[in-house]
Amino acid sequence: MSDVLLFGATSPSGLAFLQGAGSLKVTVAGRRRPQGFADGPFQLCDLRAADSLEHPLAGTLVSFAPLWDLAPFLARLAEQHPERLAAVRAVVACSSSSVITKRFAFNRFDRDLVQRLTASQDLLIRTCKDLDLPCRIVAPTLIYGQVGAYGDRNLSQLLQWMRRFPLLPLPADPGLRQPIHASQLAAVVRTVAMDLVCSPGTPTGDVIAVGGDDTITYHELLLRLQQQCDPSDRARCCRLVTIPAWLFRAVASPLLVAAPKGFEAVMRMQVDLAGFIPAHWLLGEDPRPFPVLPLVH
Repeated sequence: MSDVLLFGATSPSGLAFLQGAGSLKVTVAGRRRPQGFADGPFQLCDLRAADSLEHPLAGTLVSFAPLWDLAPFLARLAEQHPERLAAVRAVVACSSSSVITKRFAFNRFDRDLVQRLTASQDLLIRTCKDLDLPCRIVAPTLIYGQVGAYGDRNLSQLLQWMRRFPLLPLPADPGLRQPIHASQLAAVVRTVAMDLVCSPGTPTGDVIAVGGDDTITYHELLLRLQQQCDPSDRARCCRLVTIPAWLFRAVASPLLVAAPKGFEAVMRMQVDLAGFIPAHWLLGEDPRPFPVLPLVH
């Protein structure tokens, strides 16, 4: 029997989890076998179809797949085929800190995202409680970085902006950020899973909000990204100009009508989206300054 059944192995963090599994025996689950995983153990499982299972689930379930796919899948199995979950020992799933940081959003996309994540977290915790299973939900903030062939593009989009424009206006009072590299997130989830494998304990439904080891301003984040670029990269030439908050809002105001989601994203530059548990606290390691390499360019 595998120690871990891994969903979402083709995400950057999922691949990093697989690469750093160490002594854990990991079986990858999904609709198809991932590329480059020809010889590893694989279990066919489509999270959108509860009847897709070839074999019952077993071990500790670790998921980097969308929580709104995982939670209803397990709930359907628990209701219709509980025998297929009899060998499951615990569940560790990734959510997002957007549940916290976007809960007061005014655009429909972000409001729907918060609602989906909140409902999925509640459903997963409730299902695991009914099954008497320990459950941990890891909610990371601002994932970035490259792992193998997979990359998270949260910050690479900022580099694209700096390559496209000769200057970027920033508010004089930028908010704080706590970006976490995909490999750091994988290490955190792996540590949580190892704890459950070694000492399951009492079933609980904890949500762990985690970020990177550096808390930096939005301005500093962009500066450090620039410094990691090659000298010939056009992003190095972009000038970051700080302007008063009132002027920044005025410059961004046309987006309110043209692209409400984009307007709200720009306005969040002034908001502190930090204060989460640093990854190194959970890993028992020295802090790793931002940016952790490699990046998606």
